[in-house]
Amino acid sequence: MDRRDFFTPRQRRKIAKPVAEPIQTFRTESGISTYTGAWTEPEIIHLLKRTMFGAKKADIDYFKTRTMIQAVDELLNPTAPSPALPIKEYVTSTSATTPDANIAQGTTWVNDINSDGTVQSQRTASYKKWWIGVMINQDRSIREKLIMFLVDHFGNETSTVGNANWIYKQHDLVRQNVLGNFKSLVTNITKDVSMLRYLNGYLNVASAPDENYGRELQELFTVGKGSDSHYTESDVQQAAKVLTGWQINGNTYTSVFTPSRHSTVNKTFSAFYNNTVIQGRTGATAGDLEIADLMNMIFSQQEPAKYIVRKIYRWFVYYTIDDATETNVISPLADIFRNNNYELKPLLSALFKSEHFFDMLNRGCMIKNPADHVIGSLREMNTQFPAATDWDTNYGFWNTFYSWIVNMGQNPHDPPNVSGMPAYYQEPLFHEIWINSDSLPKRNQYTDTMINSGYTRNGQRVQFNCMAFAQSLANPGDPNDLIDEALRIFFMNDLSAVSKTQIKTQILLTGQQWDYYWTNAWAAYEVSPTTANFNIVNTRLKSLFQYFFNLSEYQLA
Repeated sequence: MDRRDFFTPRQRRKIAKPVAEPIQTFRTESGISTYTGAWTEPEIIHLLKRTMFGAKKADIDYFKTRTMIQAVDELLNPTAPSPALPIKEYVTSTSATTPDANIAQGTTWVNDINSDGTVQSQRTASYKKWWIGVMINQDRSIREKLIMFLVDHFGNETSTVGNANWIYKQHDLVRQNVLGNFKSLVTNITKDVSMLRYLNGYLNVASAPDENYGRELQELFTVGKGSDSHYTESDVQQAAKVLTGWQINGNTYTSVFTPSRHSTVNKTFSAFYNNTVIQGRTGATAGDLEIADLMNMIFSQQEPAKYIVRKIYRWFVYYTIDDATETNVISPLADIFRNNNYELKPLLSALFKSEHFFDMLNRGCMIKNPADHVIGSLREMNTQFPAATDWDTNYGFWNTFYSWIVNMGQNPHDPPNVSGMPAYYQEPLFHEIWINSDSLPKRNQYTDTMINSGYTRNGQRVQFNCMAFAQSLANPGDPNDLIDEALRIFFMNDLSAVSKTQIKTQILLTGQQWDYYWTNAWAAYEVSPTTANFNIVNTRLKSLFQYFFNLSEYQLA
């Protein structure tokens, strides 16, 4: 579903002989100069759909009172407190060898030590539900979208780690550093208990260095595999020696450094790293000192900044990086990233304020990932959930939406492998991986269900309220205005006037010719909101929004 052709003019040729079309070596030549164009609803919606899960009307209206620069600054500077901790919403297992009966339901388990596999499985499920709830109730910032990117970047699988407490600690580490210093985050992730478990760091000893993390640190987390990444197999081996000695304390769920397990020899790296020698050290501080040297060596190269910028670009802007984009966007953003000592905010600020980000060719061209599809729709339809105090009902609902996301092909914090989700690195398809003969019907089935029945738990229902959404629009009594405003929120690529007229006639006017067939029905409900009048209007609205959600344009952001 490549949207480039949508914007490419075609001319009819009247000559018989085929003529080769000129080769286009770029999609767009825009760069990172500050965007100075229109700041209207389409630009606001584009920014929100890329930095948040969906563009809620309330958020759109809010940012209409801000300039573009003010909007980006607010999105990059969250003021809302961190969300409440995940809680024990499950029933204590009677089969557990060490049941967590000391943790009352409704209270958090994140600081409780428990090695039982059944309990940890229940807690992992609790963590997944909690995270879905956090994304649904996100604050007005990029924080949740960026956390999802960073969690995917580090590629840990909860199913392999096998300990929800460790997984949550890693999530919280990312959350606390999400808009901070990337180099510091990588340093801390290197010693994170979940990462030590996932990539065998806890088994890495001087007598038998384990190369697993030393390889992924360079190949996937920092330097990457670009054309200018020339680290060697020897560099992997030397990095493994630097990282020896770290273990997991199973009694405290913390990482610890054991000097006797650490390789104290000097570690010599290749010409790619300027033949750097990391001095072998002894004693309790050897592990931290050598990791600091390793990070300084890696991040002194040009490639980490370019590699991370490319990954951010593919997550937030577009999947294709051609020569013009590499020159005009990636390289200058990498310079900003590097010159600011790998602070994320200056990089993101320059990207989201750039003319390239707001370029028309970069709007409505990204296929939504399943989380964007499910959570974005819940937010854009302003779906109402029970009060936060009703944790049992909410966790049940969040689990339902988590299951939909998984069934569509994305399992948060459980990618297929350490590389993360294939849609962000697998050439040549990239994001087209999200849409196939299995996932597309499920996307439509999800929105159909949310419109027609929703889900019920403990006597409470979550459902798309089509009437409430229509009432939030500026002029819902006019069928043309209703369709236009709804489409501005739902679609980044507008439908043709002919298509909108057909939709209006067949659905809102129920086959009639004149607009007043809808206007009168809406006015009758407003004057007398009886069940009969409500059903007339609501039935048409449900059909309208269901039709919108089943169109291919809805899959794009």
